[in-house]
Amino acid sequence: MRIDRPEVEHIIDFPIGAGEGPLWSADEGALYFIDIRGPALFRLSLGDRQLNHWQMPSTIGGFGLCLDDRIIVALRNGVHFFDPKSGEFEFICHPEKDRPTNRLNDAKVSPDGRFFVGSMDTRNPKEPVASLFRIDPDGSVNRVLDELLVSNGLAWSPDGRTMYHSDSRGCYVQTFDYDLGSGGISNRRQLIQLDDADGRPDGAACDIDGFYWSAGVTAGCLNRIAPDGRLDRKIILPIPAPSMPCFGGPDLKTMFVTSLTLGDSPGVAGTVIAFPVDVPGAPIAKFGLQSSRGPEPQAV
Repeated sequence: MRIDRPEVEHIIDFPIGAGEGPLWSADEGALYFIDIRGPALFRLSLGDRQLNHWQMPSTIGGFGLCLDDRIIVALRNGVHFFDPKSGEFEFICHPEKDRPTNRLNDAKVSPDGRFFVGSMDTRNPKEPVASLFRIDPDGSVNRVLDELLVSNGLAWSPDGRTMYHSDSRGCYVQTFDYDLGSGGISNRRQLIQLDDADGRPDGAACDIDGFYWSAGVTAGCLNRIAPDGRLDRKIILPIPAPSMPCFGGPDLKTMFVTSLTLGDSPGVAGTVIAFPVDVPGAPIAKFGLQSSRGPEPQAV
């Protein structure tokens, strides 16, 4: 296993409570990310370093960009469209209205333009009452996985035909065959088990070679995992609680990583870092009806 210790750049100069969900928009040359505890959504233009900040009405767990320039956001009170220009919200659904001790968590847009969002049990000790949902562009909602503790780690292979998912309290990463026509998943396989010392699996991203980069939130690292489950590389980071990576920059060869505030005040504050990598990331799609050609993801 290769071990890297990259020199990183801190791309924000203010603390965030629970940094999550970094997402690169190629159209804008900008990085989006959230502070779950803020609760807030941010957009940082990497050219002029202009920062936009939108306060959310309740805890935000995840989000995705839409074809119509809106943003789909997973809030404590359900999933909504958010228009960053007007500041208006449009309710879509609340998939777990019947489970008040859960909140929505990690979310991603699939290569065919669907929104996948997981939930987590907010109690301690946690019970397996969380789920993973698929929200289609027509507004329909399907529960695709159940009996989870903390749904996390969503990502897709470059061809869109393999979906990755983790349960960050179950400490495993699993994969599924993904149907680009229906959005269905099948043929579950456990890819790897990662304990606290390895880096419990949090948010994740896939590179163009099909390797899965998992934030080791308990070990201050990223774990690059081969499609066959082999731990290929460990990237040691100067932040104790990395929460999610994403690929960005003009060539998708800049790695952005958010982190959580660790410990009591003053503690180590959450932040966003960046460093170059030697392989580009897989393109990320936007929410909405995609081209009938199917598996070609629309880069954002």
